[in-house]
Amino acid sequence: MSTNPPHHFTAPGPATALVVAAGSGVRLGAVRAGSPVPKALVEVGGRPLVAHAVAGLLDAGVTDVVVAVPAEHRDAFAAVLPAEVALVPGGATRTGSVRNALARCADGAGPVLVHDAARPFTPAAVVARVLAALAAGARAVVPVLPVVDTTVEVDGDRVVAEVARAALRRVQTPQGFDRATLVAAYAAVTDQQVFTDDASVVRALGVPVHTVPGDELAAKITVPHDLVLAERHAVAR
Repeated sequence: MSTNPPHHFTAPGPATALVVAAGSGVRLGAVRAGSPVPKALVEVGGRPLVAHAVAGLLDAGVTDVVVAVPAEHRDAFAAVLPAEVALVPGGATRTGSVRNALARCADGAGPVLVHDAARPFTPAAVVARVLAALAAGARAVVPVLPVVDTTVEVDGDRVVAEVARAALRRVQTPQGFDRATLVAAYAAVTDQQVFTDDASVVRALGVPVHTVPGDELAAKITVPHDLVLAERHAVAR
């Protein structure tokens, strides 16, 4: 692994947001006509998750949005998103999906945000904090929240150690990157390598990742209970 590869920072221009929306809705139990519904098309408050997520980015002032979607559901996504949003086929993995979306805008200027469609209610203030850190010179930025629960290491069903949580953080999206840095990081990895987020891809290149405060409203929807909570929030808005 290299450490802090040479980089000449240039002031960010308008941001591009890549939205990862190619995941299945299996864990949510979302089914339509006997087939699983893509997670991003599951509705909350009468609107698909992806529509909420994209609207949040647009409301935060991001005008260039690229969404990675399941190729077989492209028309369904096009029907619920603004016409100016670009759609690209998702990959077999998250890494593959981001790579496809990044290829659509790799030659542009300005920073890149990578956002999960399953975080539909991320406040505009979180987006603003990420962009501000990039404008100040950071090459990679993630919003984070403290870990508040007691956290333990287990062996099977037995607790073997308690993990000190003072230095632990929960990572959210959108994650922000200097465009050249993100392009270089993705050029250096393959789809066979497993990364849980884009900051991990950049860290593999030896680039430091900075943090800004996240928000509980940016919680990720993964299981049915998350949908219940999200529905309550949508109704209360």
